[in-house]
Amino acid sequence: MFKGILVLILLIVVFVLVLAVRQPDSFRIARTVTIKAPPERIFALINDFHSWSAWSPFEHLDPDMKRTFSGAPSGVGSVYEWDGKGKAGAGRMEITTATPTQQIVIKLDFLKPFEAHNQAEFSLKTQGDSTEVTWAMSGAMQFIAKVMGVFFNMDKMIGADFETGLANLKAAAEK
Repeated sequence: MFKGILVLILLIVVFVLVLAVRQPDSFRIARTVTIKAPPERIFALINDFHSWSAWSPFEHLDPDMKRTFSGAPSGVGSVYEWDGKGKAGAGRMEITTATPTQQIVIKLDFLKPFEAHNQAEFSLKTQGDSTEVTWAMSGAMQFIAKVMGVFFNMDKMIGADFETGLANLKAAAEK
């Protein structure tokens, strides 16, 4: 009986690994919202890491999270590092592209709990008296992420955080 259970466990592990290997090598998660505000106001809230506390859902994961700002005060070369416990983890963001009122690209490096190197992008498009804002993240799918993807829908998990952040950004920009 023990041998049968061991074979069953082995088959399950092999099945999960096969499913993981079949996962894509890269990912992209994006959410979009329309904000009744000019792109200049929204751009300023994203382009300055000091302003993220007003809208980013990740800012409130750990009240004791340590934050460090360096480089340029905002825009290209602006750096934000965090170190928290639990869900917040640790990492670093650096703005690499900042096209006023149109786009901000961020190099996003997670250090804990898992190392990952991604890109975040905010795109802004004027639509009359409103602005369409898209928040996207893309990167390579490391093997551990592929295994997790067998059990969890990463698009829904991270996408929900993006939806919350965009709703907060909308509230902050429409004040």
